[in-house]
Amino acid sequence: MASDSTRTRAANADPSPWHAPTSGTTVLAAALMIFGGAMAIFEGIAAIAKDDLFLATRHYVFEFNLTGWGWVHLILGILIVLAGCAVLSGALWARFFGVFVAGLGAIANFLWIPYYPVWATVLVAVNLFIVWALCHGMHQEAEHGRAA
Repeated sequence: MASDSTRTRAANADPSPWHAPTSGTTVLAAALMIFGGAMAIFEGIAAIAKDDLFLATRHYVFEFNLTGWGWVHLILGILIVLAGCAVLSGALWARFFGVFVAGLGAIANFLWIPYYPVWATVLVAVNLFIVWALCHGMHQEAEHGRAA
């Protein structure tokens, strides 16, 4: 009888990082990743299709043609959605990958500002919030794991 309670307490003393409790901040980050990634996918599809939605700029330092930017946003959007789904599953690697991909998404949207200013600025803010939420969520969960 005593060995069962000792084993349970010992198992809880060192929680596995792969099955750590997920904070609300991390779930919010995952939901924003899925939403922001879907918007980047739509943005990429519209750019690849050469939609009339985008502004034509001249003499911009980071000049790609619209199709090139479309592929960048499409691939990043797919990666962000996949990372968001993996973060919801609780995988630790997905959080680190999510921080990396959301950071790339923020940079890509910052460089996209001359083509679609308002939406690019919104997605920069969303991606930066995702990075903050994933990092803050990991910090909170680590503190919660030490307290238990």
